[in-house]
Amino acid sequence: MASILAKKQKKKENYTLKDLKSLGSDLLSSRAHINNLPLLLSFISPDSPPQFVVESLLSLQSFFTPLLPQLPSSSSSPASSTKRPRSDEQDDDDSSNEVDGDPEVIFKAWLRSKFDEFVKVLLDVLVSQQSEDALRDIVLGTLMEFVKLLNAGRFHSSIYNRILNAIIRSAVDVDMFLDILDSKYFKYIDVRYFTYISMEKFVKTLEASAVSADKTVIENSEDENESKDSLELSIRKIYQVLSRIPPPHKQAEKSDHEMWSGSDESSSSEKPKDKKKKSKKDQDSNLLSPTTIAKRMKLKFTKAWISFLRLPLPLDVYKEVLASIHQTVIPHLSNPAMLCDFLTKSYDIGGVVSVMALSSLFILMTEHGLEYPNFYEKLYALLVPSVFVAKHRARFLQLLDACLRSSLLPAYLAASFAKKLSRLSLSVPPSGSLVITALIYNLLRRHPTINHLVHQEPVDNANEANSEAEEDNESSRPKTNKKLGMDYFNNQETDLKKTGAMRSSLWEIDTLRHHYCPPVSRFVSSLETDLTIRAKTTEMKIEDFSSGSYATIFGDEIRRRVKQVPLAFYKAVPTSLFEDSDFPGWTFTIPQEEGKC
Repeated sequence: MASILAKKQKKKENYTLKDLKSLGSDLLSSRAHINNLPLLLSFISPDSPPQFVVESLLSLQSFFTPLLPQLPSSSSSPASSTKRPRSDEQDDDDSSNEVDGDPEVIFKAWLRSKFDEFVKVLLDVLVSQQSEDALRDIVLGTLMEFVKLLNAGRFHSSIYNRILNAIIRSAVDVDMFLDILDSKYFKYIDVRYFTYISMEKFVKTLEASAVSADKTVIENSEDENESKDSLELSIRKIYQVLSRIPPPHKQAEKSDHEMWSGSDESSSSEKPKDKKKKSKKDQDSNLLSPTTIAKRMKLKFTKAWISFLRLPLPLDVYKEVLASIHQTVIPHLSNPAMLCDFLTKSYDIGGVVSVMALSSLFILMTEHGLEYPNFYEKLYALLVPSVFVAKHRARFLQLLDACLRSSLLPAYLAASFAKKLSRLSLSVPPSGSLVITALIYNLLRRHPTINHLVHQEPVDNANEANSEAEEDNESSRPKTNKKLGMDYFNNQETDLKKTGAMRSSLWEIDTLRHHYCPPVSRFVSSLETDLTIRAKTTEMKIEDFSSGSYATIFGDEIRRRVKQVPLAFYKAVPTSLFEDSDFPGWTFTIPQEEGKC
């Protein structure tokens, strides 16, 4: 027997494509050629030529497809894979001997083992770096056909879970697989449903492995770095998969209820002989009906995303999630308040991460009743010059204006934000000065109690212009006289009640009248209106200024039609920058040394 196998192994290298077609046709024609099955399986490997892999794959797929409903479960033994249902415990011992000796049962169990091997080698070819994209497309299509047909017309979640795990753990770029899944399979509701389930399971496995790795002391730092890199790579791939799945809709159309497995058609076309079997099948079909899946989709979507956000996300993935979570995740969660822990931790980090988390946190506060203590103190701390040149500054500035829109805000809080913004206008680019002027304009219009900041006369007694927050503590402070020109505002104070903004004035905005950039000086001059008369004024749209930059300002200037152009005429060509009459006693001529031109 060994010599026969050795001869076959030697002959394998000499097989041609025509020989493989002949082996496949013989296998499909008669059971007598069943030994061709292992031989065809041997050609499905990453090292085999692609045309050999495709020919063997098509032959084996044609062979296994009609046999799939008859194959026993991979987890069951041959004794439990017969068509006859199991008897009671008293009949098990009597029937086990007959079942074990049934050649048909043994043959089907062997076929099942070869089918499992077929699926395994297909997964190896799918995620191999040597495979071509066209071959991966064919292999993935074959595996998805098995997902549809293997479980008696119902979705086979086990094989599909193995496909996703192989894709995520592979070294191949996941975008190639996602392009195929997105174009062909993600339109089916059951594929999306089981994708969320598989992602949740995989995330829990990663979370458990990360916890065990933290508890285990690794002496080799290289192994520790490798495990950390593999964890980050898996997290990135999971995020790519989750972000490519179409989110569940509130009112799904009939086309969204289309199923890949077609369980409804198969269950309705079959006519079971036994009434008990019929009722059981009806329960199973109702359990996985499109309507039931559509109702459970939002719950699976929520579980997958919430479990993913518990992972230690890399910084780049963290920022991508925060940038899009308010549009792609929050509207489709079963309970958006479940994100409050993730978003509050992100908002407490500070810097760019807090700016990006503000959008989602604002939605939870305004639409879902989230109460966040010290929200305005954290928002006040984000007002730094760098935020006006950040990538997401447009969204942040619009949210800042929305957060300060309520007329119920205390006067000291509105004054602190107005004063902080006016101080920032001295150190930000011209585009930042424009949007700051618009924000302060809206603040003054919404809160008439801080209009005195526009022009506040200096007082001799400091207690005459105390802020609302300092009234309780003023009795313990000594009365001091301030010099003219002294600004009471403390720019470094983090407590909005103690900034002293109510005793200050917006003198920084007055300096913008002489700004070096003409659009800034013109815009400040145009705001010299009486803001106390709300009927004659309208709020500024922050979105018109929030995306500004040097490029937008320059573009607006060159498109601006100028009626009067200043011109300079000289009777003689000037030889110096300044005239002698401008600076008496000074000369601006450069003495030339001898011997030099």
